[in-house]
Amino acid sequence: MIVRIMGEGQLEVAEAQLGALDLLDDRIEAAVEADDEAEFRAALGALLDKVREVGTPVPDDVLEPSDLVLPGPDAHVDEVRELFQEGGLIPG
Repeated sequence: MIVRIMGEGQLEVAEAQLGALDLLDDRIEAAVEADDEAEFRAALGALLDKVREVGTPVPDDVLEPSDLVLPGPDAHVDEVRELFQEGGLIPG
């Protein structure tokens, strides 16, 4: 699966990692619903860190469609609220 972090680029992430990413996405969703900026910031940072940890960067000269687009680390809770699909940032 190709994951794009807005403003950073794409990473290839194994499907087996989706469960761990989904748990972090649940934290983001709960923080957005509670309008808890501090928890949102921590949860978003944890999700992006995990994607960077388990992902392999896609070379800049390779054009691949993104299966998943995540907000960058500076995203505001209101921006992410607009990006939510049913069930958070990660469909499933």
